Formats: sequence, C-alpha cells, structure tokens
Amino acid sequence: MPLDDLAAALRWASTLLAPHTARPQVEAEMLLAYLLHQPRAYLWAHPEAALTPQQAADYAACVQRRVAGEPLPYITGQIEFFGLTFTVTPDVLIPRPETETLVEAALDWVNAHPDAVAVDVGTGSGCIAVALVAHAPSLCLYATDISSAALQVARVNAERRRVAERIVFLEGDLLAPLPEPVDLIVSNPPYVADAEWDALPLSVKQEPRFALLSGADGLDAIRRLLAQAQTRLRPGGLMLVEIGERQGEAAQALAQAAFPKADVAILPDLAGKDRVLAVVSL
Repeated sequence: MPLDDLAAALRWASTLLAPHTARPQVEAEMLLAYLLHQPRAYLWAHPEAALTPQQAADYAACVQRRVAGEPLPYITGQIEFFGLTFTVTPDVLIPRPETETLVEAALDWVNAHPDAVAVDVGTGSGCIAVALVAHAPSLCLYATDISSAALQVARVNAERRRVAERIVFLEGDLLAPLPEPVDLIVSNPPYVADAEWDALPLSVKQEPRFALLSGADGLDAIRRLLAQAQTRLRPGGLMLVEIGERQGEAAQALAQAAFPKADVAILPDLAGKDRVLAVVSL
C-alpha cells in the first residue's frame, strides 16, 4: 500500500499490526510520531501531511520490526514510566505499569522517613531508582545490578533527569555490593518460572532472559534476596518486592520464614492482583 500521507500510513500499519498487538492503532501512531519527531496529536491534526519516500521506507521498516516481535520500546528507545520518559535498550527489562504500585508504596514510606537510606536491587533501566529520587527531593539511594550494560542505561536515565548525583550505582548480585545496612529495600527481581518461558509472548522473549526467569517456581531470586536482607535491612525498615500475580501466598510464606518477627503483607496493583511483597522489619 502506498504510504503517501499520514492517514494512509497509519491505516496500513494498523492493519499489519492488528494480529500482533492489542493496541494496533496506538502503536502505529507511536512509531510514526517517533520517526517524525512529533507528538501523536500532530498526526491527528495533519492526516493529509505527506511523507517523503525516505520517511515512508523508514516507517515501513519499523512496523516490520514490530511485526517480527521486537518490543516497541526497543524500536523507539524509550518508554513512559511514572510520568517520566526513560531510555531503554535490549540490555534492560522494559518498565511496566504494574511496577508503579511498588514506587507509590515506597514514596509513601519515604515521605514519612525522609532520612532513610535506600537501595533499588536489580535496577535495570533505573526506572524505580530515578522515579523515587525524582519525586523525593531529599532521598539518596544505592542502585545495584549484576549487569554492567544495564547500569550504563540506568546512569543515562539518572543523568537525563538530573538526579545522578543522588544515586550510587553498584555492580553485583542483589545486595552483595551494598556497603552498609539500609532502611528501605525496593526490587523488581526476576519472578517468571522457567517452565513458563515457552508460553511468554514473542516480544517478551526479546527482553533479557536473566531479568525474567527465576527457577522452577519463579521465586529463586526472591529467596536469595530475603536471605541477604536479613543482615542488610535495619530494624524498623521496609522491604518492597514485586511479585507475580499468583505468587502472593508463597512469597508471604517465604518472607515470614526469613523474618519471623516482621509484619508481612501483600499489596495489590490497580487491577486488584497480588503485586508487591511488603516486609516491615521489627
């Protein structure tokens, strides 16, 4: 189909994307807006605007990449999370709306404990760490990741939001590189069971496997994190860990075993699904 103008290009792309995404029109618009360096509103206001042959070719190539299963944020190189724009690459997990539940719970606690020392474990793109310090002006925190490539992306995002001076990036496994105990631990660790890999959408399989899979029941990383936190979480501190929607009961039992005297709860996301393990150390 000729991609002579914006309206024609969007019709073509939406049709092609329909079998591959639940939001074909939205994704078609996002890709075209990205290529034109314009907001999506520009597309709606100027449907008759012409595309150059090069723009049409570039757009067709991007749409074909999406059809082939490449996640849209890897094509555009960015995604919105907690009201902020983050750079993402195939080296990091793509931030998801469900994780905002963890950020909101952490900010509520930080507002009541402004002098807290915090750590974001497995920071990836840095979306949690950057969102926290961007919305809590007095907060400084550590951010750890086992991947040096991921830490490079996280630093880019921290610098983009001008908060890099309040985040100490540490390379290592979970809490291992942490130089001191902390008051707040936040983490979105891997929590997909190994056997679930084949059933994941093709686009999800393009993300770092080590950031998704976590053993037979998907809880291996959470087990190790809880074990390390026993000596790294200060009395009265809070630990918030994202979990899968069917892992609430098992995660709560693991936390209670690791912290017998702690208050342990499962926080739901906006859809009412189990999403965050909360442990208040006593």
